[in-house]
Amino acid sequence: MSRRRAATARVIVPDAKYGSYLISKFINYVMREGKKALAEKIVYSALDRMQSKYSVDPFESFNTAISNVKPQMKVTSVRVGGANYQVPGMVGEKEATALSFRWILAAALKRSEKTMIERLAAELFEAANNRGGAMQTRENTHKTAESNRAFAHLAKHSNAGR
Repeated sequence: MSRRRAATARVIVPDAKYGSYLISKFINYVMREGKKALAEKIVYSALDRMQSKYSVDPFESFNTAISNVKPQMKVTSVRVGGANYQVPGMVGEKEATALSFRWILAAALKRSEKTMIERLAAELFEAANNRGGAMQTRENTHKTAESNRAFAHLAKHSNAGR
């Protein structure tokens, strides 16, 4: 960590179509190798596909999908006395949003549809309805955190609070 000054957060401009900061941030997560126009095309086409195929409001479904996939708990690996423990802990709002983006994209990439637009549309729709690969990842994370609840007292040994 630098001792000079605190890092300034970059200003995220809301997206052009919906005026949402969340969609703009998601477009940045989809983007690969600086190709933002392609990432915008994929995300907007996926939202349009949701509207045409499932006849739902794409903006509402997107927000619902993100909020459904956001985890409340996570596990971190802590080394105490030569042994590694999975210590459960709470997840902050920014980290929860980042994890939900990551999980939705990973689940979309694993799907069997032909194009990324179709995969992303299907995964967002399923996440909005509490199904799909991203929801499975969230449930697995919560189960792991719940099963390791006995090690919660070791959280003071982790570097998370320092």
